[in-house]
Amino acid sequence: MAGKTFAVIIGIINLLLVLFQVSTGKRWLKVNFIWHRRIGIVLLVTVVIHAILADLGL
Repeated sequence: MAGKTFAVIIGIINLLLVLFQVSTGKRWLKVNFIWHRRIGIVLLVTVVIHAILADLGL
């Protein structure tokens, strides 16, 4: 059960990161491109972790 909770938390974090990426890409939020790229890398890592947890059924 704790693993599923962790997967849900990672999923919520992914949603927030995607919303941030879209907002900065559409220029709704003004941030330096370096931060946009860094957050994109963090998003990629968390998506992979989330996918592995979902695949394992944790």
